[in-house]
Amino acid sequence: MEWLTKFPTMDAGSLRDLKKAIDEGFRGFTRAYGDSIESLFEPLQHFLIWSERFMTRTPWPIILILIALIAWFASRNWKIVVGAIATLLVIGYLDMWDDTMKTVSMIFVCTVLSIVIGIPIGILMSRSDRFQNVINPILDVMQTMPSFVYLIPVVMLLGIGKVPGLIAVVIYAIPPMIRLTNLGIRLVDKDVLEAADAFGSSGWQKLKNVQMPLALPTIMAGINQTIMMALAMVVIASMIGVQGLGQPVLKAISNQYFTLGIFNGLAIVGIAIIFDRVSQAFGKRLQKHREIVHG
Repeated sequence: MEWLTKFPTMDAGSLRDLKKAIDEGFRGFTRAYGDSIESLFEPLQHFLIWSERFMTRTPWPIILILIALIAWFASRNWKIVVGAIATLLVIGYLDMWDDTMKTVSMIFVCTVLSIVIGIPIGILMSRSDRFQNVINPILDVMQTMPSFVYLIPVVMLLGIGKVPGLIAVVIYAIPPMIRLTNLGIRLVDKDVLEAADAFGSSGWQKLKNVQMPLALPTIMAGINQTIMMALAMVVIASMIGVQGLGQPVLKAISNQYFTLGIFNGLAIVGIAIIFDRVSQAFGKRLQKHREIVHG
C-alpha cells in the first residue's frame, strides 16, 4: 500500500539528468548570445545612468521644487504637495537623500519602460481575444513566480549591475500595466463606440480619441500599481547591484542593524505614499473630467 502514501516520482537519476540538461542548455545559450543581448540593453543603461545622475547631482532645492510642481499639477491639492515635501525633507535630514534619489530614478525608468511596453500590449489584448488568451498565462506566471527566481536567468545573461536589476523589476511590475490597459479599453461603453462608428471614425481614431481618453483613469490605476510593485522589488533587486534604499536594508538584514533597516524601510514607505497619493489624485481628476465631458 506504499503507493497510497508516497506520490510516484521520476527516478532520481532521470530527474538529475533532466535538470542538468536544462542548466547546460541555458548556460550554452548564455555563452552564445549573452554579449549580443547585453548590447541590446546599452541604450537602457545610458537612460538609467542619465536619470540617476540628474537626480543625484541636481541641487536638492531644485529637486524639491520639481517634485512639488509635479505633485501640484497632478493633484491640485496643497495637502499632498506639503506632505510630499515634508516627507522628502525628513528623509534628507536623516541622511538618506542620495539613496532616495537613486531609488526614485530607478522607479522612474522602470515606470517609463513599463508604460512603453505595457500599453501597446494591453491595446493588442483588448483588440484580440486570442492574443489575450495567449498573454494572460504569461502574466499569471510573472505575477506569481517568486521574485528571487527572476534574478537567476537575468544574472546569468547580464551579470551583476543596474540593468539586470532594472529588467527584473520591470518583469515583476509590468503585469498590472498590461492588465488594466486591456481592462480599461474593454470597459468603454459600446454606445460611445457605435456613435464613433456612426461619425465615420477609423479604428485608429476610435482608439486615440475615444477609447484611450475614456480608459485613462483605469490606465492610471495600472501605473499606480506598477510603481508600487517596483518599489516592493527594490530591496530584492539590491542583491544584484541596484543602488538605492534597498542596499542599506539588505545590509541591515545581514548585520542585524535594526535602526538602519527601519529608517530606510520607512523611507521606501514614504516614497511609496507620495507616488500613490499623487497618482491616485491624478486618476480621480481624470475620472471627474470624464464624468463632466461625457455626462
